[in-house]
Amino acid sequence: MSQPVAEYKRDLSTRHINMIAIGGAIGVGLFLGSGKALHQVGPGLILIYAIAGVMIFFVMRALGELLMYRPVSGSFAEYAGEFVGPWARFATGWGYWLVWIVTGMAEITAVGEYFQFWFPEVPQWIPALGALIVLSGVNLIAVKLFGEFEFWFALIKVLAIVGLIVLAALILVFGFSNVGDTASLSNIWAQGGWFPHGTASSLLAFQIVMFAFVGVEMVGQTASESADPQKVLPRAINSVMLRILIFYVGALVALTALVPWHQFPASGSPFVHAFTLIGIPAAAGVINFVVTTAALSSCNSGIYSTGRMLRTLSEDGQAPRRLGQLSGRAVPARAIGVTFCAMLIGVALNYLAPEEAFTYITSASTAGAIFTWGMILVAHLGYRRKVSRGELPEGRFRMPLAPYSNYVVLAFLAFVVVLLAFDAETRIALYITPVLAIAIVVGYLVSREKQPARV
Repeated sequence: MSQPVAEYKRDLSTRHINMIAIGGAIGVGLFLGSGKALHQVGPGLILIYAIAGVMIFFVMRALGELLMYRPVSGSFAEYAGEFVGPWARFATGWGYWLVWIVTGMAEITAVGEYFQFWFPEVPQWIPALGALIVLSGVNLIAVKLFGEFEFWFALIKVLAIVGLIVLAALILVFGFSNVGDTASLSNIWAQGGWFPHGTASSLLAFQIVMFAFVGVEMVGQTASESADPQKVLPRAINSVMLRILIFYVGALVALTALVPWHQFPASGSPFVHAFTLIGIPAAAGVINFVVTTAALSSCNSGIYSTGRMLRTLSEDGQAPRRLGQLSGRAVPARAIGVTFCAMLIGVALNYLAPEEAFTYITSASTAGAIFTWGMILVAHLGYRRKVSRGELPEGRFRMPLAPYSNYVVLAFLAFVVVLLAFDAETRIALYITPVLAIAIVVGYLVSREKQPARV
């Protein structure tokens, strides 16, 4: 039996980090959720994704500057503790753990639903449980195996989107396929304008769009296991904006140029609809495979992130000490085991309420992610104040336009939270979030009584 070790192994290569960053920026929300958003907003969804993408880029640059100052596992929780206070470390760490537990539950629920496309007679909870077992096993074996799985999961998503964009360009130029006669860039603005339902109602799409970006910050969790974080992480973070432009804005431009926005159904994948109209008979099966891998990718990332975050909390005395021990393979096996057990709740919901499981589980994800992004920005402000006072050295990877960009993005995030109240489907997040906040406050007070957190 291998003996426990004290440190992580730096086994994540440049290609792993780049693909993890790409995978974090492409979720199931693009392949499925964009259909409902297109129906609700119209082609103006392209602009909404672009605006949200700029905001996320600033969040990532703030995180990047902090990572270059001190690349550590549990990154943003550590920075929150150092530059805001011990309570912020606890709230950010446990809050992020809950976000990924909830997101992981949602993704294994999605896997169960997608498998029914091929095996409708199989109960939804069985593939959900199978996915959770396999991905937990992958994360327990070695970080390099996690990196390999994530590399190939992300590559499948990238190839699907690039394939759509290239195919759309060829159809627009040469006019072949079943939509060749009607495909045109003018379809984007000639069918009622950018916001055919009005600008005010279209603003509600920001919450859908922000949920699609949950996970983009996960690249910060790889800092302590990257072979060369000072070189790799800035490149991965700087390419966030380019990836958003290509994979989100580019994909939506391609979709709405091929097919007028009002022809997309409110439910189902717009990718399936577009490929079917083009005349590709296997479109439904191909896209179902892609969204299945996208869900597996997100769950895989969630298990990775939560294990590392729990270890960070245990090292700070804000979680049981036993959870901080690494296995002989240099992975936080006990923390991953706790994550596995928590995500089993998602399997149980798939068994007890398969129709409502996805809605139940995803209700708090966006609000939790917004809190994490906001804390990154607040911690960055604290870091910059110490730099300006000469207490810390000036970094080379500075966030553009700070501190003004921090305040603008924080105001934007607050605006998105307010928007949650205006949609019946997302309003439940505002009911659940205070309950979770109270639980975190109680947990912090208990942990402080037992063992004061590190300052």
